Amino acid sequence: MTAAPLPQAALDDVQRLACLRLIRSENVGPVTFRELINHYGGATAAIEALPELSRKAGRGRPIRICPRDQAEAELEAAARIGARPVFTIEPSYPTALAHVDVPPPMLYVKGRGELLAKPMVAIVGARNGSAAGLKLTRHFATQLGAAGFVVASGLARGIDGAAHEASLATGTVAVLAGGIDFIYPPEHANLYARIGAEGCLLSEQPPGFQPRGQDFPRRNRIISGISLATVIVEAAHRSGSLITARMAAEQGRLVLAVPGHPLDPRAEGTNGLIKRDGATMVTEANDVLEAIATQVDPGRMPAPAPVRTRTHLRERQAIGDTLTGDPGERVLSALGPAPVEIDELVRATGLAVQDVRAVLLEMALAGRVEFHGRQLVSLDSNKNEE
Repeated sequence: MTAAPLPQAALDDVQRLACLRLIRSENVGPVTFRELINHYGGATAAIEALPELSRKAGRGRPIRICPRDQAEAELEAAARIGARPVFTIEPSYPTALAHVDVPPPMLYVKGRGELLAKPMVAIVGARNGSAAGLKLTRHFATQLGAAGFVVASGLARGIDGAAHEASLATGTVAVLAGGIDFIYPPEHANLYARIGAEGCLLSEQPPGFQPRGQDFPRRNRIISGISLATVIVEAAHRSGSLITARMAAEQGRLVLAVPGHPLDPRAEGTNGLIKRDGATMVTEANDVLEAIATQVDPGRMPAPAPVRTRTHLRERQAIGDTLTGDPGERVLSALGPAPVEIDELVRATGLAVQDVRAVLLEMALAGRVEFHGRQLVSLDSNKNEE
């Protein structure tokens, strides 16, 4: 779908609880969350509509809605460790991340949340960084901090840890793959505590969540998403840092790489980024600053789609009604396993765009379609939306 909703105002406790319940409900992924908020003007009304919407879409059993006490327990657990939730529809949500395609609906924040409003540069790299690589990382982080940038990374061993250490005084953000109270790697417990007090910790996972392998790429997309540029310092051929670089490129952000010796396996990934993937070569902090100044203008980032606090009558009527007749069948028959743009569905079905969106929302809640971002949708082979 399109960019995240435009932040409006801080949520009160009732709205915050309703938003969390909506996110934790069955088949409500990032796109569906935003569509429901846009259609109903708030999470409370969206939750009330979920059972009827999923029934209209032909779902055989009732959709599971997150119980109030479960959501309250999660928020209480976060509060006990000093973390607070921030939703995409709040002004304190990281601005750069709000502009990526399908941002996480909610992040837990611990520490200096005001750092999220400042321009950021990510520095990531090898867990077994060389002495030269670690020294260069500290130089980059120190100089970027002095220039007014917050340094973001993933709290991993090696390059990540060096970047955080060098930028604590000027501002650093650590994005975690697990819950915001899960320290990984364990030897970074002291660094974790210092960042929680002097910098900022971020996680999209609930407290107590232990990360799995697939959660680290999810973390990486947040690291690149909150940053105007991503600097890769030492990365092997199959390094996770290359995933961060790929995600940064997909998000339209600058990818900068430090070249290394051809015989050092830790330079194979970064050299490949420069040779084959179009990354900009950087050897000092000034290279990074020049690249950002000439290619990225934070004031000219595309405007996010606004939240509609009031839904037009035609759109509200479409919700819950479209799958009872011909429109739903027309949309369903036009879909297949290959992702297709919503505009193409509009052309193929001859329906109004609001009717197509209403049908897709209902079918997403029933687990029958999958949103891929960038206005792409397909039949859901997994019967679920992540």
